[in-house]
Amino acid sequence: MTGVAVIIPARDEGNALGDTLHSLSAQSVRPDRIIVVVNNSTDDTGAIAQAYADLPGVPATEVLIMPGVNRFKKAGALNYGIRHLTTAGRFPISITHLLVMDGDTDLDARFIEYAKKVMDRDPVLGGVSAACLGKQIKGKNAWQRILLLIQRIEYGRYASGRVRRNVHTMSGAGSFYRVDALAVLLNARPDVFEERDTNLVEDYETTLALKARGWKVTTNQNCIAYTDLMPTMKMLIAQRVRWTRGTVDEWKRYGVTRETWLPILLMPLGIGVAIWSVLNVTMLTTHGEMNTHLLPIVFLFGLYRAYGACHLGWRAIIFEALLLPEIAFGLVYDYWLIKAILVSFFSRRVSTWS
Repeated sequence: MTGVAVIIPARDEGNALGDTLHSLSAQSVRPDRIIVVVNNSTDDTGAIAQAYADLPGVPATEVLIMPGVNRFKKAGALNYGIRHLTTAGRFPISITHLLVMDGDTDLDARFIEYAKKVMDRDPVLGGVSAACLGKQIKGKNAWQRILLLIQRIEYGRYASGRVRRNVHTMSGAGSFYRVDALAVLLNARPDVFEERDTNLVEDYETTLALKARGWKVTTNQNCIAYTDLMPTMKMLIAQRVRWTRGTVDEWKRYGVTRETWLPILLMPLGIGVAIWSVLNVTMLTTHGEMNTHLLPIVFLFGLYRAYGACHLGWRAIIFEALLLPEIAFGLVYDYWLIKAILVSFFSRRVSTWS
């Protein structure tokens, strides 16, 4: 017995769920129990999950079909699985850790092993977040291949540079929780993941709730989760606006606290990236002529960016060395950042999952 249970909320994940489940079978420390919550799916997600559950030699797997319409989306599906796992709001004594992960996420084979080791070293550690990398998805055309590459670079840079101590948020793609920490939340409120129509970032809200009650969260570069990437710019911007708006919405609800003051302070720096990006382009020319004395600085910065992408392959190295594509993507980043902030503060529409 490892004392690990897994809950996977899955909505229309028929194309990816099989790989997700088999990545759990391949774990060096396998979970004792897997619960797949089929969340108002319209495809074969339920059939894929049941086919896996019926295989010989896989971890004990249960497939739950959510009835009716799930207003609370991912938070509702996660809580549905937790209610199934618990009795009278209490986790089974045999379950000491709970892994929640997306239905389109594949885990590195030693994810659970490393997460347990990290958590065993610190009794006040409530959660270990995945270090997320993008899946190696092949684009259908040159533009899509560039967009996917940009996201893989972004995920890779964030994973390698993420501050391990008291991380900003647990990752929805893969988060390993101490059951004792989740039990504290259940003693304080009806559900682990707050059920609100306006809860766009259930993973971040739960992170704030754990921190407010004295628990720490961290990440580890060995706890790798491979997550799906957005194949179109429209889908990418919609995803990031939702993430950012949800984060700002939670800051407004929680206010300035020990857990929120630093990211609130850092948000204006993100907006400043827009100015920096424009300056990087305009400083290279004056009245249409190239400022050649700035080229060595640009060259060195390109080398620095390329070095940071060494672990992501030669395409990422070349892409980063060129700088201009990264600057262009930085402007798109600033667009969704500013849009999300404005929508959160000034939109009359109530923020909800789409």
